[in-house]
Amino acid sequence: MTALTTSSFAQAHATFNHVWAALMLEELYRLGVRDVVVAPGSRSSPLTMAASEHAGLRCHCHFDERGLGFMALGIARGSHRPVVVITTSGTAVANLYPSVVEANLLGVPLIVLSADRPIELLDNGSNQAIDQRDIFSRHTIFHHDLPPPDAEIKAAFLLSTIDQSVDHQRRTPGPIHINCRYREPLYPGDALVDASDYLAPLGRWLTASKPWSDWATSTTMPAFKDDWEAFAQHRGIMVVGSVDDLQQAQQVVALAEQLGWPLLADVQSQLRFDPNNLIHFDLALHDERFSAELAKAEVLLQFGGRLISKRLTQFIAQQPWQDVWLVEPLPQRLDPDYCVKRRLISSPANFIAGLPEIPEQAPWHQLESLQCRRSQLVEEQCAAFSELGVCHQLAQLAEGQLFIGNSLPARLMNMLGKHRKKLLRVLANRGASGIDGLIATAYGVSCTCSAPTTIVLGDTSALHDLNSLALLKQANQPLVVVILNNDGGSIFHMLPVPKQGELLERYYRQPHGLNFEYAAKMFGLGYSAPDSLEAFAAAYTQALEVGVTLIEVNVPHQQVADDLKALGLAIRGGAREQ
Repeated sequence: MTALTTSSFAQAHATFNHVWAALMLEELYRLGVRDVVVAPGSRSSPLTMAASEHAGLRCHCHFDERGLGFMALGIARGSHRPVVVITTSGTAVANLYPSVVEANLLGVPLIVLSADRPIELLDNGSNQAIDQRDIFSRHTIFHHDLPPPDAEIKAAFLLSTIDQSVDHQRRTPGPIHINCRYREPLYPGDALVDASDYLAPLGRWLTASKPWSDWATSTTMPAFKDDWEAFAQHRGIMVVGSVDDLQQAQQVVALAEQLGWPLLADVQSQLRFDPNNLIHFDLALHDERFSAELAKAEVLLQFGGRLISKRLTQFIAQQPWQDVWLVEPLPQRLDPDYCVKRRLISSPANFIAGLPEIPEQAPWHQLESLQCRRSQLVEEQCAAFSELGVCHQLAQLAEGQLFIGNSLPARLMNMLGKHRKKLLRVLANRGASGIDGLIATAYGVSCTCSAPTTIVLGDTSALHDLNSLALLKQANQPLVVVILNNDGGSIFHMLPVPKQGELLERYYRQPHGLNFEYAAKMFGLGYSAPDSLEAFAAAYTQALEVGVTLIEVNVPHQQVADDLKALGLAIRGGAREQ
């Protein structure tokens, strides 16, 4: 963007509200924001107009604030930049709550600019007025309730408030909320506001490109050379949780090879299908011989938190580790079983760069040979058309980016698949692990990449975010939505919920009897409902070439529970035969 000039900034704004809105959006641009998501509304008009008129900002629109927040989440995760969310006042702001919660737990830099009524319009029956002060409670890392724009309040106050909040976000990643109170007028009138005298004290800021104030943050890692050399001499295992960056993930692989330690990588790690990963470790933990060999490890080094595999987390919790290190950039505990003895707040790249060199070590384990038979059993079980078969096949066919829904899809994709040479970026909303906003998040991720994007999710999750199908027609690259329709929450077949009478069906699984063909037609999407693995492969391959396609996989509700039970029994039985 070209630098602002005093005259252009002073004369281009409809009201004094618009002057403040333009100052905020310009400062956020200088601090790295490039994308703004906007929902329709009246009270937010100054913010909306300022964003739409800014030459350096890309604006994305959605009529549903709940989906809007998740779209912003996806754009921020895909671009690794903060994203601004603009809403009007009232329950429009409250609809952002689920996405703000997720952003807080994942450390995603959302910046919520919520329009609000002035304080005199609260608690007196005024329309669309609720108490928005700190509405997100403890789920934001910074909150500021701005006064209504006033020429008696210095412009530098507004700019420095933005600078402080974004610096706080850089040090503690997560969502921030700035509540913006506007009195009328909200729309352009007959004359423009001359703000030149008000803006004059900003001096060089008006023609420069840097933020008003500079907040420096140190990122120095503590020295731990002696501790590392002792730690690395033990028999260890390396577990990788959520790591968004493909290049940093590959550095983790190189370290595991140097140490001679087995690598157990979650589907969120970007290493799930890497040839160095013990690909089916989650299922192999059914095998007592595999678990016993893995238990010979004395220390654990984990990169990234939030593991999907319950069997792996239970294994970790039960072991008498001599030492456990967790490397994760978010300053959160991320230690549900209280095993971690050294917590390093760092990216994988910075941690590995600070390590002293050690000689390459030979592997201490025989885990690959123990797992070989388990992988063969997975192939046999996934040969039929089923949720297991489709997820196993999708792990091989997917290109570009794969966004995985919660509940069963996350667990299945974490269990299944084969090693592949072609890199595949995999993302999931595993902060709160909710089933809302998944389609919108995946669309947001697709906005940041020139490669195809695929989302695989369950039918109940798709119904939760059905409105966001309206976003998909705007996609510039192929986008494929794979819905595993087992008619309700079939995961409850695998949980110890009460099954007597109608409890399971009516109150837990809640079958709906719906399909998504007409939803695809309503939103102008391509549609396919394959009934075999061959038909699914053909439909998916074609979908990668053109537009946006919804592929519906209709399967019996009990099938996935039966298949997983059979696979577990086969693995345990095969272990006894060896």
